Amino acid sequence: MRFELPDAKKLTLEMVIPIRWGDMDAMGHVNNTVYFRYLEIVRIEWLHQVAGAPDPTGEGPVIVNTFCNFLKQLKFPGDVLAKHYVGNPGRSSFEAYVTLERTDEPGVLYASGGAKTVWVNYRQEKSVPLPESLRRLIVENGDSLTTQLRPEIA
Repeated sequence: MRFELPDAKKLTLEMVIPIRWGDMDAMGHVNNTVYFRYLEIVRIEWLHQVAGAPDPTGEGPVIVNTFCNFLKQLKFPGDVLAKHYVGNPGRSSFEAYVTLERTDEPGVLYASGGAKTVWVNYRQEKSVPLPESLRRLIVENGDSLTTQLRPEIA
């Protein structure tokens, strides 16, 4: 089963992630679980930039599902360009999507994935409306929100 990324999404962050030797498994390619780590790294970086560090006594994000389409095998050595997108905001949730490609093969997708994020009150363990400032960032037009992070500053 493959989940398709929607056309209606907004690029919000690009980040280069080095492939580490230890990311590979016995088959000589990056282990499937590490792809999910790459998706998490870029998603958390974006959330931290726009919403700050989570406050366990307040409100913040919870991931309720995630997926990854494994398209090609990543191998060491190399760097992954992770592109983070957001879209489809609801009352208390939004979708985040990520594409992974090698920096030495621009435009060639190695994986794509995503996660549904729900904003919650941590103490009550209940969903709450997305903060209006976050909703505006998700739906505003243009790419003024896009940030590029390279290894030397990441």
